[in-house]
Amino acid sequence: MFSQCLQLLILFAHLLLSPSAASGGKVSAVIVFGDSTVDPGNNDHILTVVKGDFPPYGRDFDGGVATGRFSNGRLVTDFISEGFGLPSSVPAYLDTSCTIDQLAMGVSFASAGTGLDDLTADISNVIPVRQQLDYFREYKERLAIARGASEADAIIAGALYYFSIGNNDIGVNYFLLPQRRAQFSPPEYAAFLVGIAGAAVREVYRLGGRKIQLAGILPLGCVPAMRTVNLHRPGECMEDFNQFALLFNAELRKAASKLSGELSEARVVYSDMYSLVSTIIANPWKYGFENVARGCCGTGLIEASFLCVLDEPLTCEDTDKYVFFDSVHPTERIYKMEASQMLNTSLAAFL
Repeated sequence: MFSQCLQLLILFAHLLLSPSAASGGKVSAVIVFGDSTVDPGNNDHILTVVKGDFPPYGRDFDGGVATGRFSNGRLVTDFISEGFGLPSSVPAYLDTSCTIDQLAMGVSFASAGTGLDDLTADISNVIPVRQQLDYFREYKERLAIARGASEADAIIAGALYYFSIGNNDIGVNYFLLPQRRAQFSPPEYAAFLVGIAGAAVREVYRLGGRKIQLAGILPLGCVPAMRTVNLHRPGECMEDFNQFALLFNAELRKAASKLSGELSEARVVYSDMYSLVSTIIANPWKYGFENVARGCCGTGLIEASFLCVLDEPLTCEDTDKYVFFDSVHPTERIYKMEASQMLNTSLAAFL
C-alpha cells in the first residue's frame, strides 16, 4: 500500500513542486531548524570541521557552486520552499550576503553535525538547537524593524516551521560515545530527545509560529558509513541503529499529535522520512536507482565532509543512480522525492 502511494507521489511530484500547486501566499515563508539534512551553509560561517563548501558538493546546484549543503544539489527544504511558490532555495541565516528582505521569504538556522542534545553539538563545535532558537528570536526582531511589527507578525504566523534533527544524536552521540549510553537506555534517550524537540516547538509557538512540521530521521543503519563499519555483517544495514531510529520516530509522531492538541490554533504534524528511504533501499530498481550501499563521493564507503574532496577524482558520474551522495547524506534526487511527500503532508495539514 505504501509503495503504491509512493509511486503516485513520484508521478505527481512535478505538480506538488510547482508554485501553482500550493496556493501561493498561504505559506509566507519556510523557516528551518535542524542538522546537515537542512543546513544550506550556516556551518561555512562558524569554526568547525563539519563543512560542505567545496567540490564535489554542489556539483548539480545552480552554477555548480558548493554552498555548504551536504548534497550534490538542493535539499528537501529548498524543494518545499519552491513548492509553496517561494524562492527555490532557503538561505542560511549566517550568510551575511542575504538581506532581511530575502530572509523574510525563508531562512534556515540549521547546522550540520548538531542534534537536539547539546552534547551532540559540542562534539563538532556546531550550533545547538537552543542557539538556533536564539537566532530565530533575533530574526523576528530584525524582521519587525525592516517590515514593521504588523507585517512581521503576519509573516511569522503564516510561515511553515520545519524541523529535521536527531540523526546525529543517535548515529554519532549515543552509539559512538559512552556518556549517554551510560545514562540512558534507548527508550529513555529517545524520550529525552523528543522532550527537547517538544520544548523547541513550544518556543516557536510562543514566538508566533502556528504551522510546524517535524520530520522523522533516516534509516541510519543503512547509510554507507554504517554498512562499512558493520563488522558482523559487512556491507549490510546495522539493524540496531534502524530500530533506534524507528523508536525515536514513533515517539516524535506521538509528540506531534499531543502538541497539536495542546497548542491552541497551532497545527503540528509529523512527516515520515524513514519509510520512503527504506522502501527505496529495499527495491531500488523500481525507482531507477542502481546503488544503495555506497555513496557517490569517492569510494562511497566512508567519505563525508572534507574526506569527499580528498577522493573527488573517484566520485561517480551519474548521481541520480545513487541514493546517497556521500557516506551519510542522500542525493538531491532523494531530497526531491522526500519533498513531494512532505508537501503532500503540508498541503493536507496547513492549507
